[in-house]
Amino acid sequence: MRFLPALAGLTLALGFGAALAQEVAFPGLRTDPDAQVEVTADSLSVHQADGSAVFTGNVLIVQGPMRLKAEKVEVEYGADRSRIAKLHASGGVTLVSGKDAAEAREAVYEVAAGAVELTGDVLLTQGPNVLSGQHMTIDLKTGTGRMDGRVRTILQPGETP
Repeated sequence: MRFLPALAGLTLALGFGAALAQEVAFPGLRTDPDAQVEVTADSLSVHQADGSAVFTGNVLIVQGPMRLKAEKVEVEYGADRSRIAKLHASGGVTLVSGKDAAEAREAVYEVAAGAVELTGDVLLTQGPNVLSGQHMTIDLKTGTGRMDGRVRTILQPGETP
């Protein structure tokens, strides 16, 4: 019965144009927030005073099956500075895991909470299905999320998100 949510979304998209908000399942966008985080970039600036770091140029962050690419990523460490608390990505952000991929202008990843917030021209593709809006939050532990801001859904017949 996974077709019913897709049919409801399609009916909404066809009957009423773009929605204002839509709950979404992101089965591919899941990861273990306790898994190792690997960051590669063209350069790194470390700020000892406030416990932050800035990676710039072709930044790639890998955690389990999830990959985040951006032009710049600011890293905030926790109070003891031994673990990453938040990642602020900007400049052509792409988040990929499995068959799911999301693009946005900016993203904030709260590592311990396993939450990602994407803002600015958000585009999600799940196989042939496409969802767009201005703001998307994803719970990486459960693989669920919400898209807001003139949401537009394009579902291919016979496909499920």
